Amino acid sequence: MAFNGTWKIDRNENYEKFMEAMGVNTMKRKLGAHDNLKITFQQDGKKFTLKESSNFRTIDIEFTLGVDFEYRLADGTELTGSWNMEGNKLVGTFTRKDNGKVLKANREVIGDELVQTYIYEGVEAKRIFKR
Repeated sequence: MAFNGTWKIDRNENYEKFMEAMGVNTMKRKLGAHDNLKITFQQDGKKFTLKESSNFRTIDIEFTLGVDFEYRLADGTELTGSWNMEGNKLVGTFTRKDNGKVLKANREVIGDELVQTYIYEGVEAKRIFKR
């Protein structure tokens, strides 16, 4: 249950390039890089409940490991996919509904940080959160 708790964005690595690869316009990329995102995790066995809140939206997300669900990014991009546990890492594979391309995502607690890694079309970015 290492993910449980509230995590606030601390810094980004290559996030604007990632958003550009995803097709996010310049204005939304600038805003997205400074969204003050907070994620609250609650894990109960294989079920996760998340609350994501930022300058732009607040949403509740529920998913069960290994079960596909639908998700909409802040820019409106719709995805379908699932999260699985690989060791202590959450590993997600999502397919964009608009073009069928795959977005990979990992979430891992390293020390006192939650590191989210995204890979899309060969571009990798990280968002690092602190409790």
